[in-house]
Amino acid sequence: MTELVTPTAGRLRRPSWRERRLLVGLLLVVVATVLGARAVAGAGDRVPVWVAADNLVAGDAVGSGSFVRADVRLAEGTASYLGADAPPPVGSFLLRDVRAGELVPTSAVGAADAVGVQRVTVRVDAMATTGLVRGSRVDVFVTPKASTTAGRSVPATTKVLSSAGVAAVLTSSGGFGSGSLTSVQIYVPSEKVQALVEAVDGEARLTLVPSVGAATGGAG
Repeated sequence: MTELVTPTAGRLRRPSWRERRLLVGLLLVVVATVLGARAVAGAGDRVPVWVAADNLVAGDAVGSGSFVRADVRLAEGTASYLGADAPPPVGSFLLRDVRAGELVPTSAVGAADAVGVQRVTVRVDAMATTGLVRGSRVDVFVTPKASTTAGRSVPATTKVLSSAGVAAVLTSSGGFGSGSLTSVQIYVPSEKVQALVEAVDGEARLTLVPSVGAATGGAG
């Protein structure tokens, strides 16, 4: 009778360094694949929108350099923003202020007939412009020129504008004995332009006071 051969158990062999490297490599491939899939899925959720390249002020005309493109992920239910899948609306106008780096709402841009302000240049004491930048908001005070007629009362200072947008702060200038003056371009509601121009023509003194919460910085 033939005896059955009894199998012998083989000894367990520790994986070689080559096998360990193979396992690590496979693990890295799996991780990279998962991360790549997540990145692609996340990129698909982003939409191109226009972002303000600088402080934009209500009344500004939109130019080719007013906006820059950004791809962002917008939460559901957020306000509608100007999509960058179409060219910027060059020739339209800002209807409200938009700070540098802020997404541009579609409601912030409109036609010329929707703009209710006009740009007026005034000259004020250079010290009154300290800290003002494009996009600042200022209250404008007017002090009429003192009359030389005897018996006249001292002219009263009145506030003629509240929270007017600063379009530009220009280079200061002045001559001997004239003091230093700076030209400031501000956006004035259309119905108040005439009164401000008349004050300037009457050599009234204008003072600009930053509104509460106004943007500030170096003059420029």
